[in-house]
Amino acid sequence: MDSLYIHIPFCNRICAYCDFNKFLIDNQPVDTYVDMLIKELKYLKERSLKTIYVGGGTPTALNLNQLERLLLFINDNFNVSHEYTFEANPDELTTEKISLLKEYGVNRVSLGVQTFDNELLKILGRTHNFDDIYRSINHMEKIGLDNYSIDLMYNLPGETSQHIEDSLNNIKVLQPKHISWYSLIVEKHTIFYNKIKQGKLHIANSEVEGKRYERVMEGLKEIGYHQYEISNFSSYPKYESMHNKTYWKNNEYYGAGAGSHGYVNGERYFNVKPVPHYINRMKEDTNAIKEIHKLTNKEMYEEEMFLNLRLNKGLKIKQFKDKYGVSLFDIYGDVIEKHINQNNLQINGEYLSLTEQGKMVGNDVFIDFLID
Repeated sequence: MDSLYIHIPFCNRICAYCDFNKFLIDNQPVDTYVDMLIKELKYLKERSLKTIYVGGGTPTALNLNQLERLLLFINDNFNVSHEYTFEANPDELTTEKISLLKEYGVNRVSLGVQTFDNELLKILGRTHNFDDIYRSINHMEKIGLDNYSIDLMYNLPGETSQHIEDSLNNIKVLQPKHISWYSLIVEKHTIFYNKIKQGKLHIANSEVEGKRYERVMEGLKEIGYHQYEISNFSSYPKYESMHNKTYWKNNEYYGAGAGSHGYVNGERYFNVKPVPHYINRMKEDTNAIKEIHKLTNKEMYEEEMFLNLRLNKGLKIKQFKDKYGVSLFDIYGDVIEKHINQNNLQINGEYLSLTEQGKMVGNDVFIDFLID
């Protein structure tokens, strides 16, 4: 067990597109939540980890005292050998908070930029603006916390191809170590979903979306970024997200906090979502697990394919046999042959991976790895 995800479900504002487990921080029992989260963390068996990732919600929505209490506990109880990441919003990342993160060993920040355009930020319901982005990055670099990732989105309502070019130009100026650049997914039960259904908002069709994704890939390559996963890019291999590669390589990890997910001993589990339910469960128990699902062999095979094929390197063919005791080609020979013939998959030495064309139709490829 190398990795731990910690969920902070509070936000100062709910974004129009967000479907994560999150709650407006006003009038929430945040101090009690932090206490119960610390209690849950106390009962995790493994204390030496390669990665910890604190996400949300918005972890930087915590005030300084709450933030320090959590950071102090993690610092005193866990040994993180490689990557320790905090998610942050640009307008919440004060010098005091950055200093706290650095003091307690955080060595990577994932900055929720989403777009550099102020009008698009308003449409998304973000609380920051263009100036906040540069200000927060300047603060991080001055304090010495300069390993940061910029999270961006494309195919937004009102977006044009020029917005992509503007983002690329800003990336060229800032030179972050890492970039995550995802297409907007319109989830049910979000403000965006309702507005699009009512005809009040519009997003581009799949053809335009594909062209924008192509431009994202080629534009980042032009300015020196290496793509290592469908939506993730780094300036050097050493800045690839080790924590997220835990997920993509289908390795096991702990999850802690309201609504968090974990994967331990072949079982996927998730915690109760509502903050009051989480708090009540943790007051009475050592965990807040709502459901545990023991994966079948079929589900393990499918997840191994979906997740590993997101990586540019792809799936190590021998790894499948080592992990499951059966040849990849005995299970998926026909599917692999079909997509190699269609130029969606390729075999590079020890690895099976998506081609450049395959990245454009990745979901169609993944669906074929579902076993009837």
